[in-house]
Amino acid sequence: MVIEVRAATEFNDVKTMLGPKRPEANVCCCLSYRISSKDNMVLRGQERGQLMEHLCRQEPAPGVLAYEGDEAVGWAAVHPRADTSFARNRKIPYVDDVDVWSVWCIRVRPGHRGKGISHHLLTGAVEFARGQGAPAIEGYPVDNQGQKVDLTMAYVGTRKLFERAGFIKAADTDSVLNGFPRVLMRLDLR
Repeated sequence: MVIEVRAATEFNDVKTMLGPKRPEANVCCCLSYRISSKDNMVLRGQERGQLMEHLCRQEPAPGVLAYEGDEAVGWAAVHPRADTSFARNRKIPYVDDVDVWSVWCIRVRPGHRGKGISHHLLTGAVEFARGQGAPAIEGYPVDNQGQKVDLTMAYVGTRKLFERAGFIKAADTDSVLNGFPRVLMRLDLR
């Protein structure tokens, strides 16, 4: 199995990873952290997909996709923290004044899980941020200490996943997800 990670510029592939089964359904489309809380509450149904389609045409792309052959099998959201709701999040601290990037969602399609694709996605997100000139990248995974994380909440990743990619714990947070504390993991790209 060869996995290639590329910038998420193909909306149909992003839609495969994030889109709803029914067009009118309200799904995240990985916008919850990307846009303001107010905008997040207002966007409904197809409007969410339309905004993501618009973001796929912008530079930088809204994230990266993992491909097995021509099939999209994974997604990771990555963007400058200053342009996300993490910039205003009181539960996720700032470590310093560096213009850090954030990776906040890692998703692997059912049927492809357990093959290490999340590791490829995180590595691809790091390389994407580095290619855009990011001086550092952060993630905010759960510190589950080896315990099982509910799949609907596993999108933030685990501390172990980030450690394997070279990230180090930079700070505790006041955020809890699925009963597990979230930690701020950081990788210097300079």
